[in-house]
Amino acid sequence: MFLPLKGLIFLAEKINEVIDKETSDEGAIKERLMALQLKFEMDEIDEEEYDKREDELLKLLENIREQKQNK
Repeated sequence: MFLPLKGLIFLAEKINEVIDKETSDEGAIKERLMALQLKFEMDEIDEEEYDKREDELLKLLENIREQKQNK
């Protein structure tokens, strides 16, 4: 009866682990920045969207670096 619930909880935990890793991995953030640059160069996004996403990613990268320095 509770088996589906346990499976759902397990899946949610795994998704959370992936998100944590992607938001704390400097290399993954750099890859996202490169992909963003490519989208902009291919006119898939406009400059405003590019600037917004780039700022978010750069702040995330800065936070990761600060956390590494504080350890």
